[in-house]
Amino acid sequence: MIKKIVVIEFTKVDLPYGWLGNMYASPIQFEGKEWLTTEALFQALRYDSEEIREAIRKEKSPMGAKMKAKSFKSQMRVVPMGEEDVDNMKKVVRMKFKQHTILKSKLIITGEHILVENIGNRNGERHLFWGMKKVNGEWIGNNMMGKILMEIRDEMKNESVSRTV
Repeated sequence: MIKKIVVIEFTKVDLPYGWLGNMYASPIQFEGKEWLTTEALFQALRYDSEEIREAIRKEKSPMGAKMKAKSFKSQMRVVPMGEEDVDNMKKVVRMKFKQHTILKSKLIITGEHILVENIGNRNGERHLFWGMKKVNGEWIGNNMMGKILMEIRDEMKNESVSRTV
């Protein structure tokens, strides 16, 4: 039997599967503080300065947090798209799904489907690193965010299985 490959794309938070993205409002706890989104915490982890981290944390929207982080770019300690940046992304995404059991269940239900952060018409190295877009009917890009989500999904499936055995 041949398995059909299904791609689940996610873009904006108000669209189907938008809950997979870092802009989705799913507050997480980290080091005794609440972060409104994984995006805010991810951006803050690029800096050592507690003042900068706190300024990012206090932003009311994920895009505001991202823009606040960019305003401190010269003080960034983590190389964007580098190994530590990817590790930080895994860390915050893992926290999101561990702290929100409904989202964890929804992630597990995606089964073996391929998860793709659809970057739409956006261009640039960072967009194609974290996501993908269709060009002439073919997906191009690295899809690191999708890969991280699929890795965490597999971890969580295995945790569920090992608890029932």
